[in-house]
Amino acid sequence: MKGRGRCSANGCGRARDSRRRLAGLAALLLIAAASVRGEPGVPGFPAFGPAPRTEAGRFANPIGDLDHGSFGVRWGFMWRRLGTAFRSGAGHPARVANDGAFLRENARHSEPTVTWIGHATLLVQMEHVSFLTDPIWSERPSPISFLGPKRFVAPGLEIEDLPPIDFVVISHNHYDHLDLRTLKKLAKRSPETLFYVPLGNAGLLRKAGITNVVELDWGDRVSFEGATIHCLPTQHWSKRGLADDQKALWASWAVTGPERRFYFAGDTGFFDGFEGIGEGLGPFDLVAVPIGAYAPRAMMKASHMDPEEAWRAAVALGARRAIAMHFGTFDLSDEPLDEPPRRFRAAAAGTSAAEPRAWILDIGETRQF
Repeated sequence: MKGRGRCSANGCGRARDSRRRLAGLAALLLIAAASVRGEPGVPGFPAFGPAPRTEAGRFANPIGDLDHGSFGVRWGFMWRRLGTAFRSGAGHPARVANDGAFLRENARHSEPTVTWIGHATLLVQMEHVSFLTDPIWSERPSPISFLGPKRFVAPGLEIEDLPPIDFVVISHNHYDHLDLRTLKKLAKRSPETLFYVPLGNAGLLRKAGITNVVELDWGDRVSFEGATIHCLPTQHWSKRGLADDQKALWASWAVTGPERRFYFAGDTGFFDGFEGIGEGLGPFDLVAVPIGAYAPRAMMKASHMDPEEAWRAAVALGARRAIAMHFGTFDLSDEPLDEPPRRFRAAAAGTSAAEPRAWILDIGETRQF
């Protein structure tokens, strides 16, 4: 693998730390100036926001309220979730050993790579930065550490083996995507790591002692060293407590630069916005699309794509490569654990050379893009 920008370990480390501190300070103190709303008619800066709100001030999707199925569908689903503890985990993704040595070295040279940690957690290295998406290292995505669906596969990399993390992007506040236990560990490991969250989520992190937080609305963008981070629409919802429905925003994210363009869909149903994002910010070298937690469809269709819809989203985004995520790590829905990747491969089979390449990684696997 070719290295770029090589320098001595101490000199490179000091320069990098200095740049990260300056970038963090600029993001926190100048966020109002650094966050630029896209304007119609300005080439290269399409308008994607702001996110709509209800008369009560809660966030909403452009199509309005999402259909989560009838009471009977939802009650049956919740009843079946009680059996999660007895599920065997058959068909879960394979895991490969990864000690992080290459990734730590690559933080100096930034060959574009992606590593699947598990669920929606990806470690991405590009444009000479290293960042995480929706990091969760906890055993259970739950407010109570000993209740809820248990992880079938250990994370693909230990937190201690990660390279220095420049920033983290969070898609929304559901427990399998915003895991405070993990975020606190990352902040403690490196107080300079920045945490980018959609509107309404910063208070949750700050209450947990994480202060290096930046909130963005749909259509906002910020610069970090050589990369630009875009907060973008998605079709989902938020809820973390008994009465906080839709008080915090949900989002997808793009990270773009002179060399590579990456898109993280977060958690979403299929919606028309994919095409606009692809036209405005693509083509993308790599898109990460969720392919699991789609059954029963009467309950999940509006907020979770099935594998075929995930493939359609990748095509609409103008992706060169599409990496599957959000499947097989936790038992969150009714489909068999090994069904999402089989259906995703089948959806991609026989497509033209102009369409994306479908990537299904083992947990812990690193690929260049």
